[in-house]
Amino acid sequence: MALIAQASDAPASVIRLHERDDVVIARQPLPAGTEVSPGVVLSTAVPAAHKIALRPIGVGETIRRYGQIIGIATADIAAGDHVHVHNLSIGQLEDGAEGAAKDYAIGSEVRPVAPVAEPATFMGIPRPDGRVATRNYIGILTSVNCSATVAHAIADHFRRDVHPQAMAPYPNVDGVVALTHGVGCAVAADGEALAMLQRTLAGYAATSISPPCW
Repeated sequence: MALIAQASDAPASVIRLHERDDVVIARQPLPAGTEVSPGVVLSTAVPAAHKIALRPIGVGETIRRYGQIIGIATADIAAGDHVHVHNLSIGQLEDGAEGAAKDYAIGSEVRPVAPVAEPATFMGIPRPDGRVATRNYIGILTSVNCSATVAHAIADHFRRDVHPQAMAPYPNVDGVVALTHGVGCAVAADGEALAMLQRTLAGYAATSISPPCW
């Protein structure tokens, strides 16, 4: 006999995005035997974010998600079956079924949303490129692991719980962090290992507004 999860667990394990949907979405990996809706039990394990049929769906029938047609069943699907590329396909829709012309009709039910009277705001830091930050930290990048100890010593000097007075002259700075790694000194001067390290360091530096400290 298959193990069926408690019905009280079902609302937390799946989500139905629209009342007309033929499927629910797994919010986490679910084992076979999980009850995802009253009387609907998973026939196989399903990964997180994947679709599960709520009703029997025959070959050629349309399948809805978000209240919109997302494709056609390419095989008979039972309630509780995993719905994915093995039994769902995007193809040409024909007139007839459902009493009207079938259409993917992407965005056909979009409804205008009125903005709130007072938009929410927060204390942020405008950046020159248009982005907004919520913290202003100085990052200390090290090119080799030999300087990791020094980088951590510098960051520790500015820790508020160790030397609160060190940050006093810099009220606009939230803190100092050491961005270290464990390679560099013994890495060959060419090759993928060094190239990967350089790309990683460049990525850190590129996302910083101020030049990195080496």
